Amino acid sequence: QVKKRCDQKLLIRMKTKCVPCSLNLDTQCPAGYTKITNGTGTPDCRYYLEIKTYTLSFPGCRHRCVKEFEQPECCQGHWGPDCRGK
Repeated sequence: QVKKRCDQKLLIRMKTKCVPCSLNLDTQCPAGYTKITNGTGTPDCRYYLEIKTYTLSFPGCRHRCVKEFEQPECCQGHWGPDCRGK
């Protein structure tokens, strides 16, 4: 039997909001995403705090998250919603 479907697996990556590292331990990824960093996350960002007329910038942490997504696709030589065409 000839294979008609050749679905593509995609990995969607995202990062959580930058917050003080000490507050980042319990940060969760959005629904459907898996956290791939541990502890306080990665210290690669800055967060901002507004005090009256000043904006202060501080080093912060964020977590990396991934989600696997399968994109439906027909194999070469097939098309249509059920991948039957030849």
